[in-house]
Amino acid sequence: MYHDILLPVAPGGEANDAVQHAASLADRYGATVHVVSAVDTLARTLRGPQAGAFAERVETAARERVESVTAELEAAGVVAVGTVRQGEPVDVIESAIADTGADIVVMPSHTRSGIRRVLLGSVTEKVVRVSPVPVVTVPMADDEDRGNDGAEAAADADGDDPAADEA
Repeated sequence: MYHDILLPVAPGGEANDAVQHAASLADRYGATVHVVSAVDTLARTLRGPQAGAFAERVETAARERVESVTAELEAAGVVAVGTVRQGEPVDVIESAIADTGADIVVMPSHTRSGIRRVLLGSVTEKVVRVSPVPVVTVPMADDEDRGNDGAEAAADADGDDPAADEA
């Protein structure tokens, strides 16, 4: 069913359940996981004495994250290929879907709701809208939810039921 799985990761991102979910799908279907990280071109357009150093740090973080996730997948017995691409994250992911022939995309999704969702937006949400293939979103707790168990992490910051917020 799935031969190629796209797993976008954020530069300097942290571990999340999307990696394990992609590994599980790859193991089940004998698929290759294509790990991709986008280095936002904004970092390249900044001016000033620190601009070059900032762009290098972002690119280094992206490369390290891709290498880390790829190594984690390979240690689990999954065939994984990693790449870092320049551009806006949604554009990079959309291009990577076409370039890799991905059958499915697996992405983390923050559990933001209400005004935080509106103001911060979501790369995952945008990818769901433009992707020509299915997108599996894997919930990821926000910073203030870390350290709580899964049930608590599913509740958003104001304590409301996230399912009710989406209704």
